[in-house]
Formats: sequence, C-alpha cells, structure tokens
Amino acid sequence: MTQETLALHYGYNQEHTGAMAVPLYQTTAYDFGSAETAANRFALKELGPIYTRLNNPTTEIFENRFAAVEGGEAGLATSSGQSAVFFAAANLAEAGDNIIVAKKVYGGTTTLLTHTLKRFGITAKTFDSDTAEDLEKLIDDKTKAIFFESLSNPQIAIPNIEKIVEVANRHNIITICDNTVATPILFQPLLHGVDVTVHSTSKYTTGQGLALGGILVARNGLNKKLIGNERYPQFNEPDESYHGLVYADLPFPLFTLRARLSLLRDIGATPAPFNSWLLIQGLETLHVRMKQHSNNALEVAKYLNAHPKVKKVSYPGLEGDTQHERANKYFKDGLTSGLLSFEVEDFDTAKNILNSAKLFSVVVNIGDSKSIITHPASTTHMQVPADELEASGIKQGLIRLSIGLENPADLIADLEQAIG
Repeated sequence: MTQETLALHYGYNQEHTGAMAVPLYQTTAYDFGSAETAANRFALKELGPIYTRLNNPTTEIFENRFAAVEGGEAGLATSSGQSAVFFAAANLAEAGDNIIVAKKVYGGTTTLLTHTLKRFGITAKTFDSDTAEDLEKLIDDKTKAIFFESLSNPQIAIPNIEKIVEVANRHNIITICDNTVATPILFQPLLHGVDVTVHSTSKYTTGQGLALGGILVARNGLNKKLIGNERYPQFNEPDESYHGLVYADLPFPLFTLRARLSLLRDIGATPAPFNSWLLIQGLETLHVRMKQHSNNALEVAKYLNAHPKVKKVSYPGLEGDTQHERANKYFKDGLTSGLLSFEVEDFDTAKNILNSAKLFSVVVNIGDSKSIITHPASTTHMQVPADELEASGIKQGLIRLSIGLENPADLIADLEQAIG
C-alpha cells in the first residue's frame, strides 16, 4: 500500500465494533483474566497489554501505523521528541562509550547528547554532516551511534546521507536520523540505509500543536546488524534485570523491544493514550499537509530571496540553494517542508522583525498549521556557546520561519510590513 493509504488504515481492524475511528483506550491497567495470562505476558510468551507505561492499544496502533508510513519494521512511541532521542542513544551506549553527533542539529539535541549524557559517562564527538569527510577519523571501538538530522533545524541543511551510512556500515555502527522536519512523507531515511529514525511528533505529525509526543522507528532487518555485533553486548548477553533474557534469542524487532522493556519500563517517558489518539488523527492527513506546507514555504522563500534587506535564505527547495541538488536527490518531488531560515543584518534587526510581525506568532515550535517566527540564537539554541553557534551556521541575524497553511500571499504581506 502507498503511504497515504497506510496512514489511514494500517494497524486497525474495525470488524469487532464497526467504529471507523480508532478507539481511545484511556486506561492505565488491564484485566488479564487469569494468573496464567498475566505470567505469560510478563514472560513474553504471550503478547498483549500489560500496563500503559509499557503498552496501550491506542498507542500500539499509532506505533505500528507510523512505522509502516516511515517504511520501518517497528516503532516505539514516547512522551516527547527529546525522550525519543534519549532512548535511541541510551539503547546503544553506556558509561565509557561515545556517540558521534552532527554539528547541525536542534539545540536541545546538542545539549542532551553532548552535555547531559556526559554526566552519565557517555561522551559525544561532533562531525560535519554536510560532507562527512571527518566522520571516520572520529570512530573508535567505543563508538556506539552516529546521530544526524535529515533536514537540520534551523539551518535547513541536508547531510551527506550516503557517506554517513557507508562509513557507519563499514564499522558496524548504528545510524540514527532525526526525521522530524522532513517527516516520512517527504523522506524515508530507512529506505536509504539508515538504521533508526526518531521524530518529535509534537511537530508536523500532530500538525496543530495539540500534543507532545515522540517516536523511534527501526528499519527492516536491523536485527541482523545487532545479533552477534560486539559493539552491542546488551542485545547479545543476558539481561540481569529480566531474569537473564537474551534479546538476540527472541523473534521480535530487537531495537524497539529492548527500548521498551529496558528503558520505557524503567524511565517511564510514556505517551498518554489521548496524545497517541490525537497523533493518529494528525498522521491521517500528514501527506496532504506536508505538500501544502512545502508549497507555501517555497513561495515565501522566493519572496525573501529577492528582498534587498535579506542577506541569505536557506531553503533547499529553492533553485540556487546550495542544498537544492540533494533535495531533488533525496526528497519526494523536491519538497522540503515548511521550515526555512533567512539572515538579516544583526540581532536588533531580527528582533524588530519578530516584534513587528502580526500574522506570524513568536513561538519556538514548528510544524503548526499556523505560521511561526523564531530567533534561534536567543531561544532554541541559546544554551549553545557563541563560537559553536557561529560554526554551525546560526548567526545573530538568523530568523527561522515555520510556514503554516495560510495563503502565502498573506504571509508575504506580513513579512513585507515587518521587514520594511
């Protein structure tokens, strides 16, 4: 089936009740019916709901449906995009290990992976994802993951995905791609050899800023890379917290299974069933909205690119953009989402534009149906040191736009009066 059809139908059979909409199972616990069933489910001899911290019927439909749209084998939903990033990294690395992180990623991701995880004994190295020429020399026997974004936020850059995947596979290392901005509708990293994707479903998936959520998805066949891989003993040796269970012996997708049983179980960053239900509604229309977001953003990018007070526009869908060739290579019909950025003279100029905008809201979210304007250096990336900001392309005059579903003529008119 195509993505559009999968997003509407996959993982739900209405034959029991006839209900067309996926039911909301707003519950914390489940009646097993017998002691034997309870024991079998905890021992993984029988599949079924155990406790909503681990699994929930509504959330399970969302996980399976999103994974199918992404082109993956299995998904694990989390309470936020940040928890999905944390689970993906923590599922692979432990104290003494390191991960390699692209320089161009969301500021919260930078802080989590390079600072917070360091307190747990996991260190991070950074690489230039534009070329990936410096990637291989950073790898050692303690490297457990390579993390990058398919469309970086806020630089709107597309990495050298083929090079990253080739280097990672040569060293038997798991690749993790944050595909939040592109969404599965515009790009499917797993079909390009990436091992795991993560998403903040709080963004385009929900589409209206209604629900926090995250998800990680494992590619088909990832088990083969994990089983017997000396880099990942946690999948191949007995888990003392689960009575000596060896994940590699189980006939399930191992990456998401271990993340569920070892991380979601203990840390509890679980989505509320209602949020999963809202995300299902958003997923059903994602393919329509992403096309419109992208088309609207292209019109705005063309306007800004011709404006005398704009120094630079970053939008890969724009002809002449340094990333345009990669956009046509990787992204469906060359569409590259509703996220774009542009540079003006300095921070004061940027601040005046934000304060003068009327239709654009000054909000740090992205992917809303309503358009948003943000100054990354003083908000989403303010915790990043100034020299690192400059090196990653986030200047004081940089403004990020999340283009919504309004008529682009109205958005352009608002920018015209705001920029002056």
